[in-house]
Amino acid sequence: MGALNTLVGLLVIYACKWLFHLDDGIANAIGYAVGLSIGFTLNSRWTFDYRGPQFPALVKYLLVAALAYGMNLLTVLTLINSVGVNAYLAQALGIAPYTLTTYLAGKFIVFRAPAEPPRSST
Repeated sequence: MGALNTLVGLLVIYACKWLFHLDDGIANAIGYAVGLSIGFTLNSRWTFDYRGPQFPALVKYLLVAALAYGMNLLTVLTLINSVGVNAYLAQALGIAPYTLTTYLAGKFIVFRAPAEPPRSST
């Protein structure tokens, strides 16, 4: 399901750039906002089959997404401005740090199964 979320976000970024001629940073923010709007549901329900409390997970998810987005944007803008990579390719390459961060943090922090209460030994 993460691939679907990533594909939708990337298509929105490309549409913003190609159809509306938006700046890379703005196109990136819009694409990730769209992806974020569906990402929580896709990840919690399908990727991690999370059954714990939703609100604390949502707060953690938003914090992780902000961190991952910062890593993505830094990667994209560095590739474009310092390395000279084509902007469309840089947007695609920027997916890697975002995806890795959100997956690992999702698995080990955000959507970790709640601890089972200790069993009494009676």
